Amino acid sequence: MGAVKSKRVPRAVREQQMLDAAVRTFARRGYRAASMDEIAEAAGVSKPLVYLYLNSKDELFTAVIRRERAALVAAVTAAVEPDAPADRQLWSGLKGFFAHTAAHPDGWAVLHQQARTHGEPFALEVAAMRAEIVEFVTDLIGTAAKEAGCAGELADREVSGLAHAMVGAAESLAEWSNSPEAEGAYGDRERPSANDTAATLMNLAWAGLGRMTDGERWAPGD
Repeated sequence: MGAVKSKRVPRAVREQQMLDAAVRTFARRGYRAASMDEIAEAAGVSKPLVYLYLNSKDELFTAVIRRERAALVAAVTAAVEPDAPADRQLWSGLKGFFAHTAAHPDGWAVLHQQARTHGEPFALEVAAMRAEIVEFVTDLIGTAAKEAGCAGELADREVSGLAHAMVGAAESLAEWSNSPEAEGAYGDRERPSANDTAATLMNLAWAGLGRMTDGERWAPGD
């Protein structure tokens, strides 16, 4: 009998295998230290095939960033309860964000740590993702202000500033919740859940927003 020919792996499937391997390698080794040899070995393919599909290390890294960015934005969008009040929408979106970053720590490490620090083209990709999420949060805070009857009191610059602050806090909490520092923070559980982390941020942000919508403002003393 002749040798049985192995089934050819479709290009799209093979490319995802390469990206999976690249995410793990970039997250754990860093962009500079990661080699195409390591990525090819982790993907179970030859290095020339990685170059054939993705051309260069820079293009491979860009493809990884774009895939992980799209997955994170999709997770947040899918988690949002569209017909709920603004605070509930923000709560569900935050849960989606923290659940995704916890389930994909390597992808989050690439976006939050690696891509921002290795050149403008990569940083711009992450900046575009962040701008998309900030716009979403800005809309929700603006809607909440209108629902509370104080849209005129919260200036656009305040709403925008609050949205940027909330997104920055979410990014920081996502990094913390996946770190050894978070172990035991909620009793016997190894890590905080997405609900725990989202509740922490909602308690901080929404309580403050509630006071602002009531007309209260902090002011420094003399």
